[in-house]
Amino acid sequence: MSFLRLVLIILVLLVSTSVFSQNERDEGAMIKNFTGLQFKSPDSSFYINFRFRMQNRIGAYTTSGTDLSFDEYDARVRRLRMRVDGFIMNPKLTYSLQLAFTRSDQDIDNTGIANIVRDAIIFYHFTPKFYIGFGQNKLPGNRQRVNSSGQLQFADRSIVNGAMTIDRDFGLKAYYHNKIGEIDYHFKGAITTGEGRSVNTTDNGLAYTGRVEILPFGSFTGGGDYSEGDLEREPKPKLSFAAGYSKNNKTNRTGGQLGKELFSPVDMSTWMIDAIGKYRGWAYSLEYIKRHVDAPLTFNTAGNLSYAFTGNGINHQASYIFPSNIEFAFRYSRLSPSTKILAYETRKNILEMGSTKYFNKHRVKLQLNINYMANDGNYSFRHPGNRWGFLTQFELGI
Repeated sequence: MSFLRLVLIILVLLVSTSVFSQNERDEGAMIKNFTGLQFKSPDSSFYINFRFRMQNRIGAYTTSGTDLSFDEYDARVRRLRMRVDGFIMNPKLTYSLQLAFTRSDQDIDNTGIANIVRDAIIFYHFTPKFYIGFGQNKLPGNRQRVNSSGQLQFADRSIVNGAMTIDRDFGLKAYYHNKIGEIDYHFKGAITTGEGRSVNTTDNGLAYTGRVEILPFGSFTGGGDYSEGDLEREPKPKLSFAAGYSKNNKTNRTGGQLGKELFSPVDMSTWMIDAIGKYRGWAYSLEYIKRHVDAPLTFNTAGNLSYAFTGNGINHQASYIFPSNIEFAFRYSRLSPSTKILAYETRKNILEMGSTKYFNKHRVKLQLNINYMANDGNYSFRHPGNRWGFLTQFELGI
C-alpha cells in the first residue's frame, strides 16, 4: 500500500466519523452508525469495528498559591487505548474489548501488576430495549465515570469522581430503556465481584449496583447525555436526571473497585445523584456522591494503617461552545471526607477553567486547563497546600 493511499484512507476515516459517528459510551458494543476500521463477513455473520485513541499531555503545578515556581510536572502519554466492538453469528450477540497501554491506565501503582484489559464483555440483546452483559466493563455508576474519557471537556475527571467512583467490575449486568410519551427512562443493574479488574480469585462478598435515569424531553442527539459539552447544539432543551446506589460487601480495596489493598475487608455503600442539561451550545452538569463505610480504618499486626475513603463530594460543570468549535468551560468541585478519616484527609475545593478547540468533535481536540486547589475550604493564596495547576492535552482518535 502506497503512503499516499494510506494518508487518503486516514483522512476519509476522520471525515466520516464527524458525519456518521455516535458518541462513545461503555454500556454496550458500538456497532451502529459508527465508522472506524470495519470488517463484515460476506454472509454478515461476523462484524468487527476497530478504533484507537491517544491523549498526550504536558502540565505543571506551582509550589504554593503565592510561589508560582513549578515543583511538579506532568508530561506523558496519559492514555493509549485500543477498542474493538462487533457481533458474532447475529447482531443480538455482541462484544466489546478495550485494552490500555499506559502506566496510569493499567493501575500499576495501586496493584503492582499491569492491568491491560479494561473491558472484555459479551452482550445479548433479547429485544432492542433490553439486553444483558457478562464480563468486565464499567458499572452503571456516576455519569462522569461512565462517560468515556474521550468524551470529556476537561483533561481529567473531577476529584469527586477520583475519590468515590465505582468504576469497572466483573459480573452480570442488565440494561432496559423505554418511553412514556416523550419521556425516556433507563433502568440499569449489576451483580459483580466488587474487587475491580485486578483480582485472580474472589470471595463471597459481592457488589450490587442499580441506576435509574429519566429524560423528560426525550433522548439527546447522538447519545449526548453521555458526552460533555453541547457539541450537537441541541435545538430544543434536553435534560437527564439520574440516581444510583451501590453496595459493595467485603471489599478489600480502599475505593471499592479501585485503590490500594486494605488490611481487612469492609462493607461500602455509595449513593450517586447526577443531572445534565444542554441547549443551543450551552451545557450544565451536576454530580453528587456520598460514600459510607462503618469502619474505614484497617490495621495490620504491625500497626500500619490502610483506610477506605468515606465522605461526600459535589461537582458542577458549565460550558458554552461557539460556532468556531471553541468551547469555554468552568468546573467547581468539593470533596469532603467524613469525621472518621478527617485526621488523614483534608477537605479539597478546586476551581477550574477549561478551553477546548474541537477539530473533529471529541475525536480530535486540543485542551487547555487552569485550576486552583484550595485545602480546608480556605481560598487564600497563602493557605498551606493551596496551589495552581496548568495542563495542555491533545487527543487524537478514530
